[in-house]
Amino acid sequence: MRRYGKNPDEDDIRVRPNPKGNRPRTNIRPKHEDAGEGLVLTVDRGRLTCLVDGRTVTAMKARELGRKSAVVGDRVAVVGDLTGAKDTLARIVRVESRTSTLRRTADDDDPFERVVVANADQLAIVTALADPEPRPRLIDRCLVAAYDAGLDPLLVLTKSDLASADTLLESYGALGVPYLVTNRDELADGSAAERVRAALTGRMTAFVGHSGVGKTTLVNSLVPERRRAIGHVNAVTGRGRHTTTSALALPLPGDSGWVIDTPGVRSFGLHHVDPSRVIHAFPDLEPGTAGCPRACSHDEPDCALDAWVADGHADPARLYSLHRLLATRERREGD
Repeated sequence: MRRYGKNPDEDDIRVRPNPKGNRPRTNIRPKHEDAGEGLVLTVDRGRLTCLVDGRTVTAMKARELGRKSAVVGDRVAVVGDLTGAKDTLARIVRVESRTSTLRRTADDDDPFERVVVANADQLAIVTALADPEPRPRLIDRCLVAAYDAGLDPLLVLTKSDLASADTLLESYGALGVPYLVTNRDELADGSAAERVRAALTGRMTAFVGHSGVGKTTLVNSLVPERRRAIGHVNAVTGRGRHTTTSALALPLPGDSGWVIDTPGVRSFGLHHVDPSRVIHAFPDLEPGTAGCPRACSHDEPDCALDAWVADGHADPARLYSLHRLLATRERREGD
């Protein structure tokens, strides 16, 4: 059987006709070496808004990317019309490697992962101290997701004029999570924004929290020129109404950092999280795992951590916090 190489020079080679044009088919893809570098700001029904050389460009995913998707925070390569003019459309031809990926699932038994944001390095977990009532289990789940993704958590407590933050902060003291407490008066006069902005400088921070906690209100105070719609808490159900429907990345004034406002969540499934990775967020406890059995979850009777901590090598409160975070994967957020 006669075979030809990729570049045959025989005159009698047969070229399969291409019904879509006159050019012969090829498996060689363009490298797009002249592509512009972009940052995905938001995604809306297949259209992606990207920041390219200081211009806002609307783009769509190129067919050659296949099933690979781009999300808010992704660094991408963009070709086509990059002027950002009205009614122009560019193409995203490459999604660069991510430094971090924050994921969640709808429930713990749902295998389908949803990427929340890419390339963030800090997760601001926003919760109200009242109206609506805080949900510690949801906070725990967000902490587990942050540790799993390699993001530094930041606890932001709002509406301290309605309730004290002491009880909630006491339960997270052993975790050593940095926190900020704000109230409505501080949001009104801008002092809350100044304190929060100081914790976000030089970082890409994703804001998460359930509806009605004041997440978007806080983002609006941080970036006042890009105000987003806000909602109110239902007096009957105690729940907020979704007003933020898509994630949006916004630059802080003076290009000092980025904030990513995400839609309010009612659940934060952790099906994608390997419980054995949560221990990496507790470097003071990791040496005690040397005597653990293979594939130990660190939340079972044979775990060596219990005896190691009992011998005085670490604070028992830290071990309790680890067990609580590991157990939260098996509990519903409202428990």
